Amino acid sequence: MNILEYTKQVKDKVDKYLAGKIAGSLEVKKLYDASYHLIGAGGKRLRPTLVVLGARIVGESEDKVIPAAASVELLHTFSLIHDDIMDRDEFRRGVPTVHKLWGESIAILAGDLLFAKAYEAMLDEEKYGIPLERILAAVKILTWIAITLAEGQTLDIEFVKRTNIGEEEYITMVEKKTAAMFKGSLAIGAILGGGENSIVERLSEFGRLIGIAFQIQDDILGITGDEKTLGKPVYSDLREGKKTIIIVHALNNASEKQRKTILTVLGNKNVTVEELRKVVEIIKSIGSIEYAAKKAKYYTLKALDILNTIPARDNKAKSLLKELATFIIERRY
Repeated sequence: MNILEYTKQVKDKVDKYLAGKIAGSLEVKKLYDASYHLIGAGGKRLRPTLVVLGARIVGESEDKVIPAAASVELLHTFSLIHDDIMDRDEFRRGVPTVHKLWGESIAILAGDLLFAKAYEAMLDEEKYGIPLERILAAVKILTWIAITLAEGQTLDIEFVKRTNIGEEEYITMVEKKTAAMFKGSLAIGAILGGGENSIVERLSEFGRLIGIAFQIQDDILGITGDEKTLGKPVYSDLREGKKTIIIVHALNNASEKQRKTILTVLGNKNVTVEELRKVVEIIKSIGSIEYAAKKAKYYTLKALDILNTIPARDNKAKSLLKELATFIIERRY
């Protein structure tokens, strides 16, 4: 079984659990429909897969951590709904966003509901025989993820207003907004599985590094990807003025003329596709996309070096983590 087949297996189990978890009374059916919308639309379920593999590496069974795997997916979906409201995005996973279908008020409430359900799901681990002290430790990690996500999103928003972002600042933002979820997911799985602190720490660092690589690959796909495959508009990062690693590199290495041209489209909601394409060609000529791809590979190789030092009780799980790291920088969606 390869990593894509395995994520599908995890997805099926997690989705079955989520279908029962996100079910409410008819009086507020709209709220639950809105809450389940993005979950039902699909998604890769990479974060739940990390929870499961983190548990398996330390010797725990896959089925015992499905509620925790669902918990991180609930928290992730909460963040996506709120992010889409902030970014005014109209499509996610190939379907209209929650606020587009139900309005901002219901979308905010749907996110709030999923946030609470994430904790409810984690507490369900007691029914699966996980000791309470491990559940408490996992809840602390989940809380850290939620706080860190908010910090990362704040930096992302603040960076839109600036044109002088350094690469270190970008990495800090990504560590918070994206990598924290990868890091925390592996930690939660290993903690619930009773893993030693040294293994939890190394798995966490592996997660942080592949999380950075994942975001860099997202940045690349946001400019070079196929819209139908991605399920969301390409060039949206440019329209929103996002300071991706590609934009940070381009602005810091462009000529004065090139820089001015790039800045004319960044954050410009009225820019045409043709104008965006011209700017993308400038960015390519500077070598920024190639630079980003090298950076993604660099973080992936560092992650794999750490993974190789981790003793595993389940070698197949370790092998699947290696595949996942490679998949992250080779994916096209």
